[in-house]
Amino acid sequence: MVPARDVGGAMSIGIRPFEPFDLPGMYRVCLRTGDSGRDATALYNDPDLLPHIYAGPYPAADPGLTFVAADEQGVLGYVVATADTHAFDGWLEDHWWPPLRARHPRALATDPGDGTQDWQRVEHIHRPGPPEPEALYERYPAHLHIDILPRGQGAGLGRRLMDALLAALRERGVRGLHLGVGSGNPGAHAFYLRVGFTEADRQGWGSVMVRDLTR
Repeated sequence: MVPARDVGGAMSIGIRPFEPFDLPGMYRVCLRTGDSGRDATALYNDPDLLPHIYAGPYPAADPGLTFVAADEQGVLGYVVATADTHAFDGWLEDHWWPPLRARHPRALATDPGDGTQDWQRVEHIHRPGPPEPEALYERYPAHLHIDILPRGQGAGLGRRLMDALLAALRERGVRGLHLGVGSGNPGAHAFYLRVGFTEADRQGWGSVMVRDLTR
């Protein structure tokens, strides 16, 4: 565990490996940062749909690559990752998506026209999308998601979470790491540049960022 420290004299934040009791807090953080870093609560009728995709499966598949930041109020940030994206995609198909597909039938993947985005997440559950290009996967097989609530931002938590993850990945001999950053979140793009990522590709939806872990 990374020792807790005072931030502005107001709170003490520690970073530690994931424990099963962290999951509800992680789900709340995912939802409250799920609109390009902003609170996505109003966008979902089912508050668990977004974190079912971007938070929950990672500690289930490999809890050793999930780290949380917590203070006296609970979880306020986390990083989740997989060391092998293609293997993770296979695990999702075998273990994670089937019960979610049964609970959320494909017929629900229709826009109700009320501004909510549940239907988009249902579509993702049934059609996760194509795998990463082989060239990207070969050099940067791991990927991550990191989210921090506003009350924890500006305290260096992002870098500390990233350092914990990078150490775990390097210990496993993982070659490289990638992630996607939406065009609506320039703050996240700037953060990843500061912690050593580079932009490998830019498209209409955003950027693919990469980091070589062999150096």
